[in-house]
Amino acid sequence: MTLDLFAENSVTDYPAALEWYERLLGGPPAFFPNDIEAVWELAEHRYLVVELRPEHAGHDQVTIFVDDLDTRIAAISERGIEPAHRETYSNGVRKVIYHDPDGNEIGFGGGPAE
Repeated sequence: MTLDLFAENSVTDYPAALEWYERLLGGPPAFFPNDIEAVWELAEHRYLVVELRPEHAGHDQVTIFVDDLDTRIAAISERGIEPAHRETYSNGVRKVIYHDPDGNEIGFGGGPAE
């Protein structure tokens, strides 16, 4: 059984959001299903969608776990985006949180620092 996961962030300014998410994720969307949605493929069958939905913007939360947290955070910083918050849980798992221009939360999580 194949399982596809689509996580969505709603935005008020679609062109500005596209630019910001391209910097956050390191490249352009994988595809555009229509005029108000952009889709990035994060891993096979796992997607992040940005959609123009002003009435819902700013209320979304997505956490993406990665193997290379430190490398990824450094690359995002090189593209001009800095974390809003960093957390370390008692088991050593770390989470770095970003907020898009609408206030949606995008977190990247990973294991202890290497």
